[in-house]
Formats: sequence, C-alpha cells, structure tokens
Amino acid sequence: MLPLLSHQQTLEPVYLSFLDELAQSAFEGDIDSRYSARMVQATDNSVYQFLPQAVIYPAHQQDIELLLSLASTERFKQVTFSARGGGTGTNGQSLTHGLIVDVSRHMNKVLEVNAKEGWARVQTGVVKDALNDALRPHGFFFSPDLSTSNRATVGGMINTDASGAGSLVYGKTSDHVLGLTSVLVDGSVLSTEPVAKTDISSEPQNLGQQLTKQIAEACEDKRGQILSQFPDLNRFLTGYDLKHVWNDELSQFDLSRILTGSEGTLAVITEAKLNLTPLPKQRVMVNIKYDSFESALRHAPSLVAAKATVVETIDSKVLNLAREDIIWHSVSELISDVPNKTIEGLNMVEFAGDEQDVEARLVALETTLSKQLENQQYGLVGFQITKDKSSITQIYAMRKKAVGLLGAVKGRRKPLAFAEDTAVPPENLADFIMEFRALLDSHNLQYGMFGHVDAGVLHVRPALDMCDPQDERLLKTISDEVAALTLKYGGLMWGEHGKGVRGEYGPDVFGDELFALLEQIKGWFDPDNRLNPGKLVSPPGFGPMQFNVDSVKRGTFDRQIPINVREAYPDVMNCNGNGLCFNYSHYSPMCPSFKATGDRIHSPKGRAGLMREWLRLLEAEGVDVLELANSKPLGMMQRIQNSLRSDRDYDYSHEVMESLKGCLACKACSSQCPVKVDVPKFRAQFFDIYYKRYMRPAKDYLVGGIEDSLPLMAAMPKFTNFASQNSLSKWLIKKSIGYVDSPLLSVPTLKQRLDGHASRGYDLEDLQALTEEQRAQHVLVVQDPFNSFYDAGLVFRFIQLVEKLGLKPVLLPYKPNGKPAHIKGFLAKFAKMAKDSADFLNQVHQLGMPMVGLDPALVLCYRDEYQQILGDKRGDFEVLLPNEWLVGVVAKQLENGSPSELSSKESESKLHFTWYSHCTESTAKPNTAKEWQAIFKHFGAQLETVNLGCCGMAGTYGHEVDNLERSKALYEMSWKEQIKQQADKGQILVSGYSCRSQVKRFDGFKPKHPIEAILELVTHD
Repeated sequence: MLPLLSHQQTLEPVYLSFLDELAQSAFEGDIDSRYSARMVQATDNSVYQFLPQAVIYPAHQQDIELLLSLASTERFKQVTFSARGGGTGTNGQSLTHGLIVDVSRHMNKVLEVNAKEGWARVQTGVVKDALNDALRPHGFFFSPDLSTSNRATVGGMINTDASGAGSLVYGKTSDHVLGLTSVLVDGSVLSTEPVAKTDISSEPQNLGQQLTKQIAEACEDKRGQILSQFPDLNRFLTGYDLKHVWNDELSQFDLSRILTGSEGTLAVITEAKLNLTPLPKQRVMVNIKYDSFESALRHAPSLVAAKATVVETIDSKVLNLAREDIIWHSVSELISDVPNKTIEGLNMVEFAGDEQDVEARLVALETTLSKQLENQQYGLVGFQITKDKSSITQIYAMRKKAVGLLGAVKGRRKPLAFAEDTAVPPENLADFIMEFRALLDSHNLQYGMFGHVDAGVLHVRPALDMCDPQDERLLKTISDEVAALTLKYGGLMWGEHGKGVRGEYGPDVFGDELFALLEQIKGWFDPDNRLNPGKLVSPPGFGPMQFNVDSVKRGTFDRQIPINVREAYPDVMNCNGNGLCFNYSHYSPMCPSFKATGDRIHSPKGRAGLMREWLRLLEAEGVDVLELANSKPLGMMQRIQNSLRSDRDYDYSHEVMESLKGCLACKACSSQCPVKVDVPKFRAQFFDIYYKRYMRPAKDYLVGGIEDSLPLMAAMPKFTNFASQNSLSKWLIKKSIGYVDSPLLSVPTLKQRLDGHASRGYDLEDLQALTEEQRAQHVLVVQDPFNSFYDAGLVFRFIQLVEKLGLKPVLLPYKPNGKPAHIKGFLAKFAKMAKDSADFLNQVHQLGMPMVGLDPALVLCYRDEYQQILGDKRGDFEVLLPNEWLVGVVAKQLENGSPSELSSKESESKLHFTWYSHCTESTAKPNTAKEWQAIFKHFGAQLETVNLGCCGMAGTYGHEVDNLERSKALYEMSWKEQIKQQADKGQILVSGYSCRSQVKRFDGFKPKHPIEAILELVTHD
C-alpha cells in the first residue's frame, strides 16, 4: 500500500536559518521551501537536474538588496544564489543547489516607455512578448526574436545575451541595452551605462566605481589580444563580453556589456533601459522549398546577399514533425506541397522595412528564384510568397515550436539540448554542417536541424536516452567532438543559448591568459563565488568548475523508475522542459491554472516533474505502482485515520495532490504542448491511487455520480430545483460539500418537450428496419448530461434544426459518458461506463447514420479518454460535433445545387455573429473556427471568431468553493473584457456548456449556441 513519502524535503541548517531570518525581516516577497516548489525549479530546458534549497520571489528590488545584504553577513557566507526568469535555459544556466531568486512572478512590469526617444525601462521579470504587447501601440518592438519569446523574460535574455531570427539586422540583446540596474553580492546597487573614458574615476569611492576602473584598465591593456583571439561572429557570446566594453575609439566604456551575457554570475539584474526598434511598415515572407537540406544551406548565402531581414532554415525531419502537430493547420496553405516533389528543406526569408524598399527587394528575389527554379538550380522545387501579417506570424509560430516538436519523436531516445547552438562564420556553415552530420551519423544518431543560417547558427538536437548510462557517456563524447569541430571552422559551441555548464570549454576558446582575466572579473564581482557558482568561470583559487557537461542529469533520477512504470506513464516521462506551458498570454488556452496562480507547480511541466519524483520515491520505498493501481483501497476507518493525520504526517503525495487538484482538466496541454503532455490523463491515475490511502471529499462522489443521478432528479425537476436552490440548502451544500451556485435543471425537461415528437418514436429495431436510403435521411442525437438535463431547450432546438434541414432526428437513449468520473479519478467506474456506452454506440454505428453530440468536452471524451481506457475495445464508432456534421450537410446541399443562403436584403447587423471558442474544442480541433465560419457563410451570415483562454468553469471545476476565486480570475483575464465590448449580446455564440454557464454566472445572460443562431436563420429564411 502507498507509503508515507517523507524523505528528501529537509533543508540544510544554514539555509533554514537564513530563510527564517529573511522571513522575519522587512522582506515583502514570497519564500517557498516546499519540496514541490523546489522540484519544479530543479530543471529547465536542459538535461540537468539540480535541487535548490528553496525558491525566493522578491516583490521588488529592495527585497533583493535585503536578502543579499543579509547573506553577506559572516554566518551566511555559505548561502549561494541563482537568479531565474522564464527557466528556458538549455544548458542549466539558472539551476543551482542554493537559492533560486525568481523575478518573473512579481518583478515583471514595463515601468516606462519613451516613444519620443525610442526607449523603454522595464523590470527584468517581464516576458519578451508581453513587453512587445506594451510597445506595439507606440509603434515599436524589442527586436531580438527568440523562439521562447512567449515565456522568456528580459532578464534571461540579458543574462544570455539572447538573439534569434533576424539578428544580422536587429542584433543581439546587448546591442539594445542602454543601461542596467543591478544588485551586487553585498546588497549594494550598481547602475551601469556608457561613460566617457575621462569620467572613469581614478580614485573609486564605491564597489561600482572600483569595478569600472579595474575592468576598463584590464580590457584596454589586453585590447589587441582580445580582438585577435575572439572569433568574429554575429552571435559571439563570451559570458563576459571583453570585446565590446570599449568602443572602437577607446573613448567610451560600458560596464553593461560585461553584465549582459554573464548568466547571473556577477550580479542580480533588476531593471533595464532598452533601445527600441520601430515596427516595420511592411513585411513579406518567402517560403522557399528544396530537394534537400544541403540545398537549402548552400542557397542561403545568396538569400542573405539579397538583403533579407531574416533567413531561417529547417530540415525535413522538423517539417514533418510540424505536419503532425496542431500547428500545421495554420500554415499548411502557406507551405503547400509541390506536385511530384518531396520537400526536404525549407528556407523562410523575410523582408521588413519601408514599403517601397521591401517591394523592390522582393521583386528582385522573386525574379531570381523564378530563373533558378526554371534552370533547376540550387535544388529549388518551389516557393510561395505571403504579405499577410497574421500568416507571417503563424509561420514563425511553427518555426518557434520546432524546438519542442523535436522532443515528440517516438522511442526512448529523445532529441536533447547540449550542442544545439553552434555558431560558425556563415560562409563556413554548409561545410560545417555536412561534417557535423557525418559526426552524428558515425554514432548512428537521429537528429533534426534548423537554425539561423544568415548568422551561421545551427540548432541540432541529437536523440539520446539519458536513462541509459551508455548514452549519457556518449553525450559527453559528442560535446567534446562538437566543441572541437566548431573551433576548426572558426566558431564556437555556444552561439546563442549561453554557456551554462559548458564553461569547461572556455580555455580552448579564449586561451589561458584571457580566460584568467575572465576568472579575475568574476573574483572582482563575486570573490566568494556565491552568485550562480559553477557557471562560466570561478574566481581565482577556487579550483575546478563545480558544474560541467558531466553534471548530474535528470536521467540519473529517471532511470531509478522501472522501465515498465515509465512506459505506463509516458506523459510524465516525456516532458522535456521546453516550458511552452508558461505562455504568458491570457488569450492562450495553455494551462489556465498556471495563469491564475503564477505558481509553476500548477503547470504541465511542474505537474509532470512532481509526478516523476513521486514515481521515483515509490520505487525507492519498494512499492510497485502498477500493482498499487490495481489493488483495493484501505478500509474506510484506516483511510479516515490517515486523512485526519494528514496535517501532522508529512507525505510528499499531498504536495502532488495540491498541484494536480488545481488542474481544470481542459486538456489544452495535450494538444498545445509540443510533446503532447496530457495532464488530465495522469491526474486521473494519481487520484485513483491517492484515494486508496486517503478519504475522498464528498464533492468527488457528487461529481463522479452525477450522470447516474441526473435522470432520477429530472423525474422531479421542480422539486429538485427547490431542494437545491433554497437559501438553507445552498448554505449546507457550500459548507458540507463545497459547492456554490449549482445549475438549475431544465423545466420543462427534454422528455416533456419531446412528448409526442417524432424524434422519440423510434427504437433500435425500428432503425434497423429502415432501408439504406431511409437511413441516409436520419440523424442520431447523442445525449450528454449537461445539455440534456440543464439545457434541454438547446437539444430540442437542435432537433428542430435537423428537421428544418429536411432530415429526421432521432434522440438516442441517454447513456452516461463518464467524463465527470474520469476527472475525479474514478477509473474503475469510468472504465465500466465507457465500455457500456461504447458497446451501445458501436451497435448504433452499424446502422450507418451520423451520430451528433452537442458538448465539445463530452464528444471529445469519446475520442480520447475512451481510447486510453478501452484501447482496441473502444470500437470504431464516431460521434460528430455539430460543426463537423453541418459542414458535411452544407457540402451535400451545395453538391445538389440547393444553397440555403438568406436574402442579402437582411440587416447586416442581424447577420453578424461572434463565436467564442471552447478551449478544449479549439485546441483539440483547430479547424473548428473555419468550419463554423463556412457554415454561417452558407446560411447567409458572417461569423467572427475570437480565441480566448479558458473561461474558468471547466465542467464542475468553477462550482467548487476551493476553485471559485481562480475561476473568477480566469474569466476576468480574457472573457469578461471581450464580452463587455460586444454591444449586442444576442450575437455572442458559445458552443461549450461550461462556457455559457460561466458567462451567465458573471455577466448575467446565457449566450446562444451556434446551432440556435443557425436555427433562427433557417427559420427566418
């Protein structure tokens, strides 16, 4: 039986004392020493795992000054720190065994925008795309364009000197830093900006002036050596940028250049003044297709010569992975297949700037490409041009997702980040890559390639299994070989993503004398090696680096989980830490619980990490989790006793439960995540096991049994509504069960509405007796618990619509779907319900009639959760969503030459609607919006579609007292403002029952379902 998982959470005494004293001081931020919080911050987007002592979330700069001042006292000199932003590092940059200082939670504001002078002042925890959202109304953007821009913070960009697409034109982050505010290791504040040589103090009065004088003199003294030793690369990243601290005339010095790229090893950067770039007036994208990746590489230099703003390339492996992802629906028409040709490489070329200049460059390239295509040069097989801004954005979104998509390959070997940002002079890139490929091929490795060919940067992620010790050793071998190969071609191993643990290769790049200077600079800033120790360099006298390529990896812990357990929990194991679930945008459906809390334990990445540790700890206790899953629960008295002691007896399982119970089970992660991590799936597995030891809350039984009890309650709807809706009942339900504002049963009921209606006049035998031609005129309506019992009028109106379209509706008998039981982890119950429904639906499926269900979440449950729980026993039945069915009906009507479009004389305002997406539906079925638009167009109306984040209801989630505040916060993040802006509420259409209920709860009206609007159009016609 499940043991108490009580080890692994103890902090070192010096850290406990430090955190206690910090908590009792004037510190105003958050201090989190939960094991779960530490585990979530123990990984990034690399292969490494370092467990920190705790996580500190400063509220403002004064908090950082306070904690570093406190740590500078003698008794806390052992305490170390690492600043952290988005946690997207690929080489363990911010990982530490000390304290994480996470500035992304509170210090994330745009403080000032000066459009007249073209600069902004920001806190370093602000996400890059969030900054650009604030700048867009002013006509500017922060131009370094990295693939993780929707979750990477400006502080992380500064600390790794990040760049990305278009860096030949837009430069690196350091090229846009006008000034920095930082807190030094002693708690003092350092402000840096360019200063004239004559203003450098000869007699320093503080640490900042002393650092300026020391570094200025050292870099001037070794100027010639620095210029000759450092490779001449657009992306060159030293860690401490000795080359650019002085301008070419040696008349101006900028200490910010040392801090930019320092990976938190010198100071904690809190604010930045950034130079801004005007938004281009015109953007054009040319997607050029090739017969091989090498052809794309060989052609790239001529594209750069064509004055392209951006030249990005991807190989066929990445392209094919994108084809299998949800992202492809948005770009398939922009990168269409070429008849009788296979696309093995792609160059994405963008021109941006003034309209006349862009058009001239485009015409010149188009003329050249047409001739090259005609003459069969450079392996060209075709090209496409788009000038639509949204289309260009979608193409970049596909390219940005490429990093995560590589992790979606099948098998135990997964593409890993460790040698993925090499940089060589662009003229050497093609030859370098061919030798790079030969190197990887010699080890029989699979890999995908993409990158910034205009800057000579290549992204390669060889597939290795870090649970295999032999592959772990191979990672070091390949790292060494790639480091040597980049030097051979005049480049280096870290061209974009920072060094992190790869500092061991520094001496070969810089030479002993300059590397010693880097060590000296570290010593001047941080003499006791307490700021992100073990990265880049150590101060003089500290010996070998604490971290290197061989440092402890996640695989060291993962391999402690038996293979059969790993295979039983693939979503838990496959998370590669890319962090797309940290997407800052409120309008993104990805992980609403993280958006509402800002706590990374409430994210798919966090939940997967906590589950991995849970599986590992169970194995350490000698527990077979697979046997446990099939075991019987403890007796009720034992479970009651365990629950009563749960506040006293620590159990890591409680921390996992805290994380997972906050999940809304919206399943956006299962499609939005590049590696398809399905949190609701393993959440249900965990719930099922957890409650074998502990008592379930009463509300779980209420939800898990709701589908069985609804028909009984609907037999007396008025009595049931009175019994549940009077003030005393509401109080009791809230206090004893934990539910608020439960919905009313429909009156009249669906049965009452359909009494005597033809749709109820058939049974299975009647349908079987119909001829094939007669069956083609029937539509089978599949009931769901929410609409049939709480919104019966909608089901009735759908039946009317079917009749209006000249078809015969048949309401199938109500069969519980099982979704509520699955959400609460009643897996045995769900399996039984799913098998019962699947058997019935498969029997009906044999009739060859379309089956249509109204609620997206329930219909998609038939496709996903049923497949998971039943496997081959699910059968091949299909339940369509209304839009999927209507698209087919419309197509058939058009084939028969009988369109149903309304008269153009109708008022335009009455024929315009806005559809708000249901997050589960729009992520699992990305073509849904286009289908509804086509349907409304057919019936003579216009449909605007609005993609929002989660409404916050998610079935019964929003009705639970514990979730009420989060539910409301999620609604207000995106839905409330959009609803407010819609003048005519009658034109708002929402397909999800939960979403309609949430709008009614917080805005006082219930929006129509799209089929209700269509019924009105058809009836009016």
